Amino acid sequence: MTDTMTKPVESLSEYVDRARAWLAALEPRFGAEARKGLSVEQDLALAREYQTLKSEAGYACITLPREIGGGGGTELHKILFTQEESKYDYPTVYFGVSLGMPVPMMLRYADQETIQRLIPPSIRGELIWAQLFSEPAAGSDLAALRTRAVRDGDGWRIDGQKLWTSWAQFADYAIGVFRTDPTVAKHAGLTFFWLDMKSPGITVKEVRKLAGKTSEINEVFFDNVYVPDSQRMGEVGAGFRVAIETLMIERYSVTDENMGGPSLYDVAKFAANARINGRPALDDGQVRHALADALVERQGLRSIHRRALNAMAAGEEPGPEGSIRKLRLARRRQIIAELSLDLLGAQGIALDPEVSRAQDAAWSWIEIPGGRIAGGTDEILRNTIAEKVLGLPQDYRPDKKVPFNQIG
Repeated sequence: MTDTMTKPVESLSEYVDRARAWLAALEPRFGAEARKGLSVEQDLALAREYQTLKSEAGYACITLPREIGGGGGTELHKILFTQEESKYDYPTVYFGVSLGMPVPMMLRYADQETIQRLIPPSIRGELIWAQLFSEPAAGSDLAALRTRAVRDGDGWRIDGQKLWTSWAQFADYAIGVFRTDPTVAKHAGLTFFWLDMKSPGITVKEVRKLAGKTSEINEVFFDNVYVPDSQRMGEVGAGFRVAIETLMIERYSVTDENMGGPSLYDVAKFAANARINGRPALDDGQVRHALADALVERQGLRSIHRRALNAMAAGEEPGPEGSIRKLRLARRRQIIAELSLDLLGAQGIALDPEVSRAQDAAWSWIEIPGGRIAGGTDEILRNTIAEKVLGLPQDYRPDKKVPFNQIG
């Protein structure tokens, strides 16, 4: 017999309608106008408030189980909500790293007590995580890192430096990879940990950027920092594999919506308002071709993204498709920013210090090239595609099997 009390299953169109109404209602409180003139600390406080509301409404970490603060939805729900949320300049940037890489990796490797203690407040925005990968001598070649973790009883002592660490100045916790054995080949001597960023011996220093009044990137210094072995993620010496797993997830967490900058809809409005030879720029064939080209590539990249996310949801490991998306997506965002400036003319280069890169084409144009470095440079991504997708032979690597402490 049918249970008449069973709640009807919500269709995707109903889900989108509900999300649109929820997002629209919050604009006066969290939108671009409400954020103008705020210091980064004030903006972060507003962001935490918004993230808490997202969690309560089931829109934070949509694909994660409800028991830990997620939305209990599908990858398609996540994509649809992100597309709607991207229409507003809401303060979400502070949690991009936390929820994109550390939280998924903790769910894979941490014990249940740790998950229940740290993950729900992370989803609510109460805790912020960083990712400790790059170093002064190890950026694109992650296996060349030198920050040491040396055994000390039931734990490890870390000494060294990390670089380009996003939001480390606000981070409560972090995941990272460190060298635990310099006597073996460089890829084999690494181990992955999570750690408390408030531990004695950790110093964070902001790295200033060309764009903006504040910076999200930092140097992190370790001076005899103790980390319990219980915070190790994976086996000793298996850190490179865990790091690659993290990077694959990172490349899938990046979407055309969360890279910032004007949307295609915004660019079309710029084209409608701009004039070429006395006529709307939107009537110009080259402009229309540029917009159509961007739209076609965006839809293709979204298809790759959805297919890969569905495979991951079915339990499969992240694949190299993320490298294809990341390579093209960053360059496409750069092209869109350039087109926006062309259409806006002199007006477009008048930087507004009170708005974010999501609102300002010039800020976007200055910032977006960094997206072609973070998470893997174009060259590294092309190597991954060549080897993992096209099946081409690897580059010659003379140091591949040499003990790390013998590499000059």
